[in-house]
Amino acid sequence: MAVHTFSSRDFTRDVSAAKRAAADGPVFITDRGRPAFALLKIEDYHRMAGHQAASLLDVMDGIPGGEGMDFDPPRLQLALRAADLT
Repeated sequence: MAVHTFSSRDFTRDVSAAKRAAADGPVFITDRGRPAFALLKIEDYHRMAGHQAASLLDVMDGIPGGEGMDFDPPRLQLALRAADLT
């Protein structure tokens, strides 16, 4: 994992270069020669913060007003037949 450093002036001039560099590892952005900020890939941030990706069930449970609703979708009645490839 490479560590890159950009001055705040260089970062402002070429944000896309800093984003490309962040794909290899953290990018430190300096202000007057001292590290002031860090740019990370979002996956690295989530890993460091201990966040886990939410499952679809977690997202659905988080929708307000959905408590106590029954969902009984109708079954599809499909008639399948062999494909005619001639």
